Amino acid sequence: MAILENPTGLPPKSVSALRRLRLVSTPEAISFLLLLVASVLKRTTEFNAVPVLGAVHGALFVLYVLFWADAWNRVRWPLGRAALLFVLSVLPAGGFFADRQLRREGEAGVIAARARKEQNAGAAES
Repeated sequence: MAILENPTGLPPKSVSALRRLRLVSTPEAISFLLLLVASVLKRTTEFNAVPVLGAVHGALFVLYVLFWADAWNRVRWPLGRAALLFVLSVLPAGGFFADRQLRREGEAGVIAARARKEQNAGAAES
């Protein structure tokens, strides 16, 4: 299978939208957790990294929301699925679960595309 091959059966722009969303989901979750730790440290010690981590997390969150909206528009998720992926972005460590679900969705698409390909090959042989 070539690296650029799209076995999911989705249009290339939909695949790109899902990849972008997966790419930003884990860093967004990490930045959220680091911001929470920095907030505790700010109140218990003299260490204050909240302004920097807040800006980093804010930028990653905005990217997540933009990529989420793009993926929802292109993939045409049901409302419940789209809402779940959005809610995961505002929960600590939710981005890890979003990434996991998006990876499973991609793998399921690959399996379905292979099954369709085998079914079409079997029908052509008959």
